[in-house]
Amino acid sequence: MPIHFNHTILSARDSKASARFLAEMLNLPAPRHWGPFEVVITDNGANLDYMDTDGEISPQHYAFLVGEDEFDEILGRIRDRKLAYWADPGRKQPGEINHHDGGRGVYFEDINGHLLEIITRPYGSGGWNP
Repeated sequence: MPIHFNHTILSARDSKASARFLAEMLNLPAPRHWGPFEVVITDNGANLDYMDTDGEISPQHYAFLVGEDEFDEILGRIRDRKLAYWADPGRKQPGEINHHDGGRGVYFEDINGHLLEIITRPYGSGGWNP
């Protein structure tokens, strides 16, 4: 059997609002409730399971490979919501996107501080190697 990434758990202050934010930003189906989780399912079947926590949230990074049209739509939603965005994970290039591997990429935060990234080309697919 091939190995596929299946799911991850993201800590959230409000799992419903957090899952809804991600689904809306990426134009994915509405989250579904399963056990203690609010679940967002990507087009390749990976689940992002938001779970409420009262404790400290350690921000994590989640990257999504999207098409060119989807990139434009998502970047439009980022701008419409007046969210900060960056061309780099260190957040040193605010208000910019990157063009690694001949594609485009951008980073933005979800409502819990998790760093979300959208890219149109897998890293290394066009020869880019920092």
